[in-house]
Amino acid sequence: MVRQLRKDFCGVYYHILSRGNNRSYIFCSDKDRREFSYLLAAFSQHFAIEIYAYVLMDNHYHLLVRTLEPNLSKAMQRLGTAYTQRFNSRNSKSGHLFQGRFKSFLSATCWA
Repeated sequence: MVRQLRKDFCGVYYHILSRGNNRSYIFCSDKDRREFSYLLAAFSQHFAIEIYAYVLMDNHYHLLVRTLEPNLSKAMQRLGTAYTQRFNSRNSKSGHLFQGRFKSFLSATCWA
């Protein structure tokens, strides 16, 4: 069965989450968390995404973002790939880090 394409919107708030493959850790150290935060900041500027809040748990993360351009899927794919490559290199691992595609939910309001 073919997956449906995501619909990306401009100027919309999203709650995003992604978890580790088999619920494995995606952050093994504070260095991993700093690296992810650095990449998140860089990608938010590159893809014009405003970050309102984020939580980095051991085996998953949550983001509250607002898109300024309809490119959320591309941004999240690039972020996941870049972080996975760095995580695997730093922790002497290989293969998938995240379980499937990221989840995104339209958020009706924001606490601005």
